[in-house]
Amino acid sequence: MVSHQELSSLIWNVCDDVLRGLFKPTEYGRIILPFVVLRRLDCVLEPHKQDMYDLYEKYKEQIDDVSPIIRKQTGTTYYNTSKYDLSRLKGDSTNVLMNFRNYVNGYSPEVLEIIENFQLDTLVEKLQKNKRLYQLIDKFTEIDLHPNMVSNHQMGQVYEELLRRFSEMTNEESGDHYTPRDIVKLLVNFVFYGNKDDLQGEGKIRSVFDPCCGTGGMLSIGKEWINEHINPNLNLNLFGQELNDITYSICKSDFLLGGEDPNNIQLGNSISNDRFEGRKFEYMITNPPFGVSWKSDKQFVENEQGDPNGRFFVGTPRTSDGSLLFLQHLIDKMDSRGSRIGIVFNGSPLFTGDSGSGESEIRKWIIENDWLECIVRLPDKLFFNTGITTYFWIVTNKKKSERRGKIQLIDGSTFFNSMRKNLGSKSVYISDEQRKELFDIYESFEDGEYSRVYPNEFFGYTKIRIEQPQLDENGTPITKKDGTPKPDTKKRDYERVPLTDDIEEYFDREVKPHLPDSWIDWDNNKVGYEINFTKYFYNYQPLRSLEEITRELMKLEEESKDLMNQILED
Repeated sequence: MVSHQELSSLIWNVCDDVLRGLFKPTEYGRIILPFVVLRRLDCVLEPHKQDMYDLYEKYKEQIDDVSPIIRKQTGTTYYNTSKYDLSRLKGDSTNVLMNFRNYVNGYSPEVLEIIENFQLDTLVEKLQKNKRLYQLIDKFTEIDLHPNMVSNHQMGQVYEELLRRFSEMTNEESGDHYTPRDIVKLLVNFVFYGNKDDLQGEGKIRSVFDPCCGTGGMLSIGKEWINEHINPNLNLNLFGQELNDITYSICKSDFLLGGEDPNNIQLGNSISNDRFEGRKFEYMITNPPFGVSWKSDKQFVENEQGDPNGRFFVGTPRTSDGSLLFLQHLIDKMDSRGSRIGIVFNGSPLFTGDSGSGESEIRKWIIENDWLECIVRLPDKLFFNTGITTYFWIVTNKKKSERRGKIQLIDGSTFFNSMRKNLGSKSVYISDEQRKELFDIYESFEDGEYSRVYPNEFFGYTKIRIEQPQLDENGTPITKKDGTPKPDTKKRDYERVPLTDDIEEYFDREVKPHLPDSWIDWDNNKVGYEINFTKYFYNYQPLRSLEEITRELMKLEEESKDLMNQILED
């Protein structure tokens, strides 16, 4: 069986052979990816192709809708009633464009909708005008994409590899389309195996949702993980929403071919066009785009923010980064009987925003509701499109008793192996053994070298406003009508008091000795929350002694003298 790397390279070569010089690199993906989907659909339908055409021709004048007969007699979930597929199109090179359109329009509605979202028509016309449509079709018929030859798992890897290559050529964000599988496996391990009792047993039905599903990798890997490690008989329904029309179409076609319900995948912006409004899910996993502006959705989000029952009522992050909006979206979809969320973030949602800001208010809401269970710091250089430090959060409204009121932080930044060859920015990966080590650390739920367990309030603080009096020319405090001192705004200062401390005791201990005339403006106190990973896992490295540094400098000086003497002698 051919590897996904070999198959990706084979398909990639079509770009060099057929598209180069005629299309811009930015257009390659819009042509190659739909043809990959069409070829795979053809390979699956090939044993039934003639029967489908014959049934359609037999009953089309007798029955308005022939589809039930075709589906029943062929046992397929989709069909094509034209006499063409990609292989048969080669039989008439003169009319290839007309026949191609006839072929596409012969597909059943669920497939036709997928193909229409690829927006192929103008690109195909350009291919035909330059006498390359037939050549492209010919190249693809040489590639066998039948599931017996290329599994759904492999096909997903092929799509991802092609997307990565196209993204590199166009400087687009490949991470917007899919997440490296080692990260997905670690995330689903924590989300699902962390609640394995709920997934065991006979006759259970559970749902998994991804609001940024891309090509569907998180959903498919999540299901594979559960079937392999927990319960092969679990009835698991997968749901997803995707903004990008190409990756949406790929995901939906994979669902169709893999026996999933393609109607469970919806197209649209999850924030401003929630296609699953009112739905609740037991499990949710996602990797929303990092640091992406939501200015285009600002009006919609602010309108919903005014609704006490809306997703964003508690607050919104700054418009330059909408990551936390996706977490709020998922929290809104938690089932009251218990749900678990796994979401990938960069560092910003941990600490951006002071007390009273939207980000801090969202963290406060999550932590004070005791929903945040665990955060794992991942190694750098783990993603295809960025080398930045990333984290995933586990959020649930049904913590185990020993975890209630507590948050576990895990430092997984050193749990990686180097790759033989970089893939974009990705130069490291997390092995199966390292994934098990990290999950064991999670399960032990103890303080250690890589784990910290803190009470929820540990991450909170009260920001207090410190005032000092205005003074007249004699240095005497100026008072208001009620006799209280008038604050000098130029001397105003702030202190962060941990929630675990008494504010007055803190003030008397830390502030009053240095500012004896100061006081707390109690009306302006604000509670905030932040999580500072670097601080909690900081390992002090003692400075070298002066003697050691002096010895090294003297050694370097001697070496430089010797080198100079050698030069002079020469």
